[in-house]
Amino acid sequence: MKIVNCVQGTDEWFQEKLGKPSASNINKIISSTGKPSKQREGYLYQLAAERITGKRDDTFKNEAMEEGNAREQESRDLVSLITGHDIEQVGVVYKDEDKRFLCSPDGLVNDREYGLELKNVLGKTQVKYLLGGKVPTDYVIQIQSSLYISGLPFWLFCSYSPGLSPLILKVERDEALIHKIGVELDKFCDELDEVEKKVRGKK
Repeated sequence: MKIVNCVQGTDEWFQEKLGKPSASNINKIISSTGKPSKQREGYLYQLAAERITGKRDDTFKNEAMEEGNAREQESRDLVSLITGHDIEQVGVVYKDEDKRFLCSPDGLVNDREYGLELKNVLGKTQVKYLLGGKVPTDYVIQIQSSLYISGLPFWLFCSYSPGLSPLILKVERDEALIHKIGVELDKFCDELDEVEKKVRGKK
């Protein structure tokens, strides 16, 4: 695990992530069933464009997303209180020195014993998650990718909405899925290198 310390959401952080697959988007490469995602080609071309232009696509954020970002520290403090563990904020985590792909955890907990993923959601969404009692499908690949990249033994998932109970789940490594993620990431990154090379050659 190689950590780059920069503040998430800053220009430095976005620059560090530019043109690299990130855990929050690896579901665009591989689905939670282990099959290739239908969004794979679009994500491949997006990252190739970022590498070549040095610019990222503008990311739309609605009001609910903005509010969720504003509540992130509140939910992080809640997890720290419940677990009794300190939470370290980091910018980017790479698997190794090659720095081909990354994750940006919402925290590394208890002296980097495990990672943290926070989801600050609307009330109706939290009710749905509480009734489901498991990690929502949308976040399975993100968390297992983070486990693959970090090498940590488990991750903590927490969804939170004020006035409702938090959903806090310990997520173990799914080694079979992690193996598939590793294979698909290597394949994707090799293809990304080739696309970038071809497009640069057409300049």
